[in-house]
Amino acid sequence: MAAVSSNKVSVKWSLFYVIVSIILIYVYQFLNIDQTSGIKYIAYIPYIGFMLLAQKEYKEQLGGFMTFGEGFMTGFKYTIITAVLIALFMYLYWTILSPQVYRQLMDASKAKLEEKGNLTDDQINTALSYTTAGLMSVIILISSLVMGTIISLIGAAIFKKDRPSFLAQEPTNYVDPAV
Repeated sequence: MAAVSSNKVSVKWSLFYVIVSIILIYVYQFLNIDQTSGIKYIAYIPYIGFMLLAQKEYKEQLGGFMTFGEGFMTGFKYTIITAVLIALFMYLYWTILSPQVYRQLMDASKAKLEEKGNLTDDQINTALSYTTAGLMSVIILISSLVMGTIISLIGAAIFKKDRPSFLAQEPTNYVDPAV
């Protein structure tokens, strides 16, 4: 039996999520949904779902048994791939593909800071001048890694099913005494 690796499964489900996420981003843009709207959190549903599907598929490839560590690593690989791809896409989206969306996001952020009323215009402008598409992409990367790690742990706990000891390993150096 060939060794089973979670890499292929993790990459497959990561790509599914990235495609769905990009479609959602453009749907939000097409429908002119506010960049600070809570509706953007809908993207967490496929993120979590695809990670759990990756862990489930890998468990099935392992014959229905998977250790906690195997489940976690499958989810963590999914997390790393999706975090990097989404962060890269968002940087390209904000700087090249749809810079007007980035401007809308900055305008909305400025309006929220002005509503609070505890900062001067100069302080607000200074704060926003440090907020670049690159910095926001790094924040997306880091927050995705943290969130994904937590979800990977939860998924690994859900799908963990240790192989019974009598099925632990097939004998590899067994010699039939009848031969």
